[in-house]
Amino acid sequence: MNLKAIAQGWFKQSISTSIKIFKIMIPVSILVKILQETGLIVYIGKALAPLMSVMGLPGEMGLVWASAMMGNIYAGIITFFSMGMELTVAQITVLSTIILIAHTFPVELAITQKAGMKAISAFFFRFLLGFLAGVILYYIYNAFNLYQNIPTGIEKIVSISQKATWGSWALGELKNYAIVFCYITGLIIIIDILKRIGVIDKINRWFYPVLKFLGIGKEVIPITVIGMTLGLAYGGGLIINEVQQTKLERRNVLYALMLMSLFHSIVEDSLLMISIGARISGVLVFRFVFMLIIMYFFVKITKKWSEKRMAKWFYSK
Repeated sequence: MNLKAIAQGWFKQSISTSIKIFKIMIPVSILVKILQETGLIVYIGKALAPLMSVMGLPGEMGLVWASAMMGNIYAGIITFFSMGMELTVAQITVLSTIILIAHTFPVELAITQKAGMKAISAFFFRFLLGFLAGVILYYIYNAFNLYQNIPTGIEKIVSISQKATWGSWALGELKNYAIVFCYITGLIIIIDILKRIGVIDKINRWFYPVLKFLGIGKEVIPITVIGMTLGLAYGGGLIINEVQQTKLERRNVLYALMLMSLFHSIVEDSLLMISIGARISGVLVFRFVFMLIIMYFFVKITKKWSEKRMAKWFYSK
């Protein structure tokens, strides 16, 4: 095993991934700073407050979720850092969970559309269920008084102040980008090691009986597992190729895409959110159970629908 070559591969991959992410994050960071300086963030917070408050979150967190949906998870995190607001562990977990369900729409909805599901249907499916998941998780944590403390360590990550000068803001942003780069590099290394020691393969085998229980056809189980472990964006090329090269039943492809939309990139994205203070009970356990319940009833109900009706509401082709 050539450790030097492996390390070089990790570094090249982290550089490439970081560049793609920073192209989105930097404009978002500037936008957030402008909104703060002009006071427009207050009006955006007020407009989104009713929706976010139902989930026990400040109205300003709506911009964080919007940044994640229109950009990606990292853009949402940078927006959160830029605001410099303190949230409880429960609030961070709720915010992280809805972001994990609904994020990176420009890329992932395009992949979903090409794979066989209408982009507009995928948008409302993920957005509305993300909101529902946030509401349920908030009430669970609130009812049992769980994670109501401010997390330690998060203050060290957030270097932006609402009253920061443009110079101190720029230096703080550079620090945040460096931290994100470290996160990306660490996650790439962890994922690669997990693949090499066979953990990812074991995860794949664990999900086979789960997908069978949901009533999803066995022919789409491989692409579903790809999406759940690699993510819709990273595994998108493989998913589309499998759909195009193999004559798969459209209904099963739809179910697979919906499942992946709710629960994908389970290792990398979950680790990322845990690293900023979220709890595994929300970003992984709750999200998994939520996905199982939603998909069980969705499959059970739509199994009786005609192909014409399914095409009207869900099929992209």
